[in-house]
Amino acid sequence: MKPQYRPEIDGLRTIAVLSVIIYHANIELFSGQLFKGGFFGVDIFFVISGFLITSLITNELSQTGKFSIKKFYERRARRLLPALLIVMLFTLPFAWWNLLPNQLVDFSKSQVTSLLFSSNIYWNSSLEEYGAEAGLLKPFLHTWSLAVEEQYYIVFPFMLIAIYRWHKTHIVALLTLGLLLSLLFADWFSPLNPSFSFYMLPSRFWELLAGGLLASILYFHPQKNNDALLNKCMPALGFCFIAYSIVFMELNSNHPGFITLIL
Repeated sequence: MKPQYRPEIDGLRTIAVLSVIIYHANIELFSGQLFKGGFFGVDIFFVISGFLITSLITNELSQTGKFSIKKFYERRARRLLPALLIVMLFTLPFAWWNLLPNQLVDFSKSQVTSLLFSSNIYWNSSLEEYGAEAGLLKPFLHTWSLAVEEQYYIVFPFMLIAIYRWHKTHIVALLTLGLLLSLLFADWFSPLNPSFSFYMLPSRFWELLAGGLLASILYFHPQKNNDALLNKCMPALGFCFIAYSIVFMELNSNHPGFITLIL
């Protein structure tokens, strides 16, 4: 059962995609990088992904009483693998022609780990710093966020199904607890090990849970707001926060953490 279509999510996706693309294009404007906070687009994607998977699972559980994890993984594979394989085949001859032997080894490792949805682990272990220039030189660096999402999809469906069946009335509270624990860990560990916190699931878990928490609140505690002014002002305020983050924020050792949540 597909969740109800929400056009605002497509709007957020568009903002996230454009911000990440412009960030990695490394465009200079007035002696500064345009959209130097464009990497926040990835954080937007995490929240959207968490919202969608939670909506999908809760809708299907409420309507059919069950959720097929096997079919869910099959849909994910059909959606992701064809495009990923095409990118791999397209980049292989360019890598073979242009890279030195040691660079070709690194490229091959990044390809394999991307296919296994574990590239975030590889980039963390290789101490690869995420940035606009690095993204241009390493085409599979971008798959780290996809790996984080797929690792989340391995864990979260089982967790949510268990909570739904045995602690349904406490879903919002338990997701809030999980979010706070992951956020506290991320904020504490980011200055100590920026690479791990940036690439790995434990410090990104809270962002996906934020979307899941919002979906759960909307599903289990629906409250319709008829205040037209508020309905217009709140999205505008949210857009302003996102725009400020994308235009002015810079990647630093405290991300992800409380600074990410605030902005």
